[in-house]
Amino acid sequence: MGEPLLRVENLVKHFTLKAGLLSAEVDRVRAVDGVSFTIDAGETLGLVGESGCGKSTTGRCVLRLIEPTSGEIWFEGRNVTALDGAGLRRMCRDMQIIFQDPYASLNPRMTVGAIIGEALVIHKLARGRREFEERIVQLLETVGLHAEHMRRYPHEFSGGQRQRIGIARALAVSPKLIVCDEPVSALDVSIQAQVINLLEDLQERLNLTYLFIAHDLSVVEHISDRVAVMYLGRIVELASARDLYASPKHPYTEALLSAVPIPDPAAKRRRIVLEGDVPNPIRPPAGCHFHPRCPRAMARCRQEAPLLRDLGSGRMAACHLND
Repeated sequence: MGEPLLRVENLVKHFTLKAGLLSAEVDRVRAVDGVSFTIDAGETLGLVGESGCGKSTTGRCVLRLIEPTSGEIWFEGRNVTALDGAGLRRMCRDMQIIFQDPYASLNPRMTVGAIIGEALVIHKLARGRREFEERIVQLLETVGLHAEHMRRYPHEFSGGQRQRIGIARALAVSPKLIVCDEPVSALDVSIQAQVINLLEDLQERLNLTYLFIAHDLSVVEHISDRVAVMYLGRIVELASARDLYASPKHPYTEALLSAVPIPDPAAKRRRIVLEGDVPNPIRPPAGCHFHPRCPRAMARCRQEAPLLRDLGSGRMAACHLND
């Protein structure tokens, strides 16, 4: 087995809370609290969890859009966390992002051609106006839009079309890895399927690798090779999509899967209802972060934080029930 395309080791991101005239630090939000995973070339890793669990922050740290507090990020054998200046700019060509909100992520004062072509200008990838426009047209057609769309503005498009523009922008520099930050959560269900199918088609044609962030487990099951489940800044389970959906090894994963709707009205599933709210990330619980809501918590769970351990066959889980 070769070196993975992306390797994240013990990633931590804390946001400082300040107060007073001197802006003194009063506390920290522990958004990401020791996350590790790998992604192989051509693979899709789904990253799922409730809102506020740290999955989007993880994706932004991987791209250095947010600076990690600690930990290491390795891409093609290069330590991304040690790069700056020209090295970081070159790395940006290989790692791109598709944002969640297609309405907020596009500059309303720029034409579609200018939005998609901005990266071409920054990285000097087009020689002259003709080559620039030819590349824009090619990108638009790749995502299912037309050449005449390059003269229009974002407000003239639907949500699904805007997200296609965002995808074309990410593809402009021919990246190897794309962080898809909940790319379909703001779209209608019928449009979601079209965008997911487009992403899968592009992955096959262009040999792309995805870190696919979402909270909809049915979407993640469709597109992902492996799935990592996050809870309060930590990964609690990581397995192939088939194994995780067939036989979850963490109580939180079981609860998430029990909430996924079943299209067959005659089918029955035992619903696991979690009591209470997600704990405050400023002061997370001692031991296992999930124990205050876990229906199977033991005394040990309140004192010891479980490690993400290998269960065999590529499965990993952080739960004392698997010891």
